[in-house]
Amino acid sequence: MPENNSILEKLEGLVSRHEEVATLITDPSVIADQERYVKLTREYKDLSDIMEARKKYISCLNSISEAKEILANESDPEMREMAREELASAEEQQPKIEEEIKLALVPKDPEDAKNVQMEIRAGTGGDEAALFAGDLFAMYKKYCDSKGWNLSITSVSEGSVGGYKEIDFAVSGDGVYGILKYESGVHRVQRVPATETQGRMHTSAATVAVLPEADKFEVNINEGDIKWDTFRSSGAGGQNVNKVESGVRLRYPWKNPNTGETEEILIECTETRDQPKNKERALSRLRTFIYDREHQKYVDDIASRRKTLVSTGDRSAKIRTYNFPQGRVTDHRIGYTTHDLQGFLGGNIQDMIDALTVAENAERMKESEL
Repeated sequence: MPENNSILEKLEGLVSRHEEVATLITDPSVIADQERYVKLTREYKDLSDIMEARKKYISCLNSISEAKEILANESDPEMREMAREELASAEEQQPKIEEEIKLALVPKDPEDAKNVQMEIRAGTGGDEAALFAGDLFAMYKKYCDSKGWNLSITSVSEGSVGGYKEIDFAVSGDGVYGILKYESGVHRVQRVPATETQGRMHTSAATVAVLPEADKFEVNINEGDIKWDTFRSSGAGGQNVNKVESGVRLRYPWKNPNTGETEEILIECTETRDQPKNKERALSRLRTFIYDREHQKYVDDIASRRKTLVSTGDRSAKIRTYNFPQGRVTDHRIGYTTHDLQGFLGGNIQDMIDALTVAENAERMKESEL
């Protein structure tokens, strides 16, 4: 192995940990402890990625030293030319792999692998804000479809001229929270509303909240304290939906650990015509809501340490403006602008998310002094 390399030294301790975790996740007693098993399988996946990068890095360093040796000792012009090409290619790869490894060594946010519960609420701007909330939902729906993620609506309150006063939905897939967390905050739109007869430009807003879905073992709920009601749900579903009491409503007394006061949480779910499914989804939202509130202190601690607050800032902060007359979308946290407004609202938001991810990773690497 190449000597005196600080990156390889950093990785050395992880080799044995990777082997240890590989053994642990096959142990029946670990598999029986669901919470520990989930944590260890996530750690194993992260360590496997690092080991793969380590292998690539050692191979790159070996190529460099072998090519240098040929150039120092070989007189055959063809061999020397091949060695020169090999050296140039490996030296170009080296800093890229080093960057990849440094990034992999930055402690990951344990929430990133989770599914999410999302809420979009129309803010200031009346009917126009509800229409904009509808545009945002359509944008996320198309984006989730493009990623192969599953999106299911849990509850809806429609606007009087279209769009939504409020829409709650769950998204499940691979690493969903780590990607969608950047969307939390106030989204502002500047355009001439369809509802405006004078043709004047309005500014209205909608708030997006992205909450990591809590695993069952992370939140302690006393199900005996839940009061359940059922009701006939209206909305999407055509004729059948009003005839059966498939909608569920739960009330749960929750003691806020930060204030010591008890407050009642109210959650409705009308997502499906199947009452047991609606109950399960309402419970999932309850767990996520409590987890979110109990973790707010943890989130605030991260936010106060980070200067740009890319992913975990104040949810009331204006994060993005959608300007229709100029056809542009600007993210105010990183000053990123795209002039493809229609494409963006059509679900092409990956470049923006990539830019936010790069900004946050740069920040985290600085924090970890890698």
